Amino acid sequence: MRMLSVFLAAIFLVSANLDAQTLKSGLWKGQLLRADGHHIVFNFDVSYHNRRPVIRIHNAQERLEVRQINLKGDSVFIEMPFFEASFALELQADGSLRGNWIKGTAGNNLVMPFMAKYGKEPRFLPGAPPRFRVSGKWELEIIRPNGTTRPAIAELEQKGSRLTGTILTPTGDYRYLDGIVKGDSLFLSTFNGSHVYFISAGIKDENTISGGGIYAGPTTVEKLSGRRNDSAGLSREAFAIHVKPGAGPLDFRFPDLDGNMVGIRDERFQNKVVIIQLMGSWCPNCMDETNFLSAYYKKNFTRGLEIISLAYEYSTDVERSRKSLKKLQQRFAVTYPMLITGVTSSDTLRTEKTLPQLSPIKAFPSLIFIGRDGGVKKVHSGFYGPATGDQYTNFIKEFEDTVESLLKD
Repeated sequence: MRMLSVFLAAIFLVSANLDAQTLKSGLWKGQLLRADGHHIVFNFDVSYHNRRPVIRIHNAQERLEVRQINLKGDSVFIEMPFFEASFALELQADGSLRGNWIKGTAGNNLVMPFMAKYGKEPRFLPGAPPRFRVSGKWELEIIRPNGTTRPAIAELEQKGSRLTGTILTPTGDYRYLDGIVKGDSLFLSTFNGSHVYFISAGIKDENTISGGGIYAGPTTVEKLSGRRNDSAGLSREAFAIHVKPGAGPLDFRFPDLDGNMVGIRDERFQNKVVIIQLMGSWCPNCMDETNFLSAYYKKNFTRGLEIISLAYEYSTDVERSRKSLKKLQQRFAVTYPMLITGVTSSDTLRTEKTLPQLSPIKAFPSLIFIGRDGGVKKVHSGFYGPATGDQYTNFIKEFEDTVESLLKD
């Protein structure tokens, strides 16, 4: 395989000898390979527009479009539209693809072997007919590798053997999970460039799953069990953000993606309702929230509404942060300021360095609602996206009710 630096240098070049038959049009099955055999599988399709390849990654009803694809000879480089994620691949003699998935992190790059095969092979091969129906809400117990537990809820929908849904935590969701029920077992997976999960569990009866595991990335394993509970809920109190007693109005000033300094006290934001989004380009739930906010802003900015994103990235490298955030800005046509705080998401002093008027920031994304008088009126921690169904609908209603009340105030 050619050196990765050669691939990186060619990302934005249009190959002069692009062969429209290099990648076959139609359905493919990809696998991110784990050493323990719990591979993370997903389907994608390839089509061509103006002789340029387009990939769509399948996760339940979502189709994630990828257009940054460079082909030259037997080399294929794919850059994901979000996150610092890419594939460096070689086309094999049998038409399959092999190589690596590479993702930027706060430390060294994460690398996983990857292979993909052309053909109409489903995500999970069919097996014995389902013995149980698992549609509904499940209260989960997830045990981390260090032995501690974390609360979560699964919301699942089963049609025949097909299984879709998501997992909710106190601050977000796993987005679109896609899979199958075979006999007394369930299998789910997802891949969007950052979320990389394979989930399996045994179904003991209509109300109990056990012996399960959540396999994330190349090595992480968490134990999983659960019981059906239609009234299950999750508390966000531990992740709530508050204004410190006696603190004055927020006061910050950071560069936008073009290097212009923008501050909350600029004339543009005076006597306006301002929503501040605390986010990072590494965060899949932030991606979904940005999609929602961008569309909402375009419909309502003339009413006296402004939005500002404050980005907490993997590193303090401004150019690296700008490049990653630019993907979000361009994909969702964001027209409000996206500011680079220069403080990492893992910095234990991130709040003191950026928004010292607040109690510690514990969840990304979070929203801060500021009234026309400049005061903080509400803070909403976490985000449940479109994969969560009613939870997403409830978020939209709460969000719109809050904005409407502030605009009328």
